[in-house]
Amino acid sequence: MSEFDKGADDNNWPQDWDDEKSKTQVKKELQALRDLGKELISLPKKDMDKLDLPEDLREAIRDAQSMSKGALKRQTGFIGGLIAATDHESIERQLAQLKQPHQGQVKQFHQLESWRDRLLAGDDDVYGELIAEFEAFDVQHVRQLVRNAVREARQDKPPKSARQVFQYLQELQQNH
Repeated sequence: MSEFDKGADDNNWPQDWDDEKSKTQVKKELQALRDLGKELISLPKKDMDKLDLPEDLREAIRDAQSMSKGALKRQTGFIGGLIAATDHESIERQLAQLKQPHQGQVKQFHQLESWRDRLLAGDDDVYGELIAEFEAFDVQHVRQLVRNAVREARQDKPPKSARQVFQYLQELQQNH
């Protein structure tokens, strides 16, 4: 009698079957590794140099950056295999840390744009926020720049003063 001929209520599956992954799960994991490889391929060289990668993986990524279409697809699969053989969680963490400062810079840039836009729209409440945020905030200087920016907008001139408002806010934030 084989193990498959036993009764249904016996539930005597081989022990090693419990640890096996389904074919779908394996495919998902391999696709995730290929996606990680694509992300690495798209990185600029200066960011790639910041990552701690094995030399064979680094070389495969460099090769892939000069490929296109079918060759790139095959190389991406190869890179996914190399990543599978390494500590891919470590690579993912390093990549996340690499992206994090950029996200903070984008958030700061959007905050500066928001303040500038509110100043140019005539929102007087923003002055209080800026005074509370920055010790060295010069209200008189900013009001002059805003007046000039409004005048330039009415006369259809280039937004020189609006750019100066943004640059002033940027300097305050960098010195903060």
